[in-house]
Amino acid sequence: VQLQASGGGLVQAGSSLTLSCAASGRTPSRYAMGWFRQAPGKDLEFLSAITWSGDSTKYADSVKGRFTISRDNAKNTLYLQMSSLVPEDTAVYYCAAAFSMAVVTTTPTYWGQGTQVTVSS
Repeated sequence: VQLQASGGGLVQAGSSLTLSCAASGRTPSRYAMGWFRQAPGKDLEFLSAITWSGDSTKYADSVKGRFTISRDNAKNTLYLQMSSLVPEDTAVYYCAAAFSMAVVTTTPTYWGQGTQVTVSS
């Protein structure tokens, strides 16, 4: 599975932004997918994940209520809607995929290349 994240950019605090992740390759719609981020000087952080069917989601406490994960299997695309952004959300955001939620939230099998999100105060 190949993943291509996009949609990052420079936004002001309080703004909203939606990231996309286009998946291609062997039956990407059958994979659980997720989002991670890495801020400068910090460890990789799990943000959110969604089952292949979209019927179950999981969020890190740091983004719960502000970020929404979704997917469109007809388009093989994963989304992350981000709202009420704060400067602490500045990071490189990565999409990921794996066969199960347990794996995609911890050690995903496939990774996208990352997209930079910068939130100015």
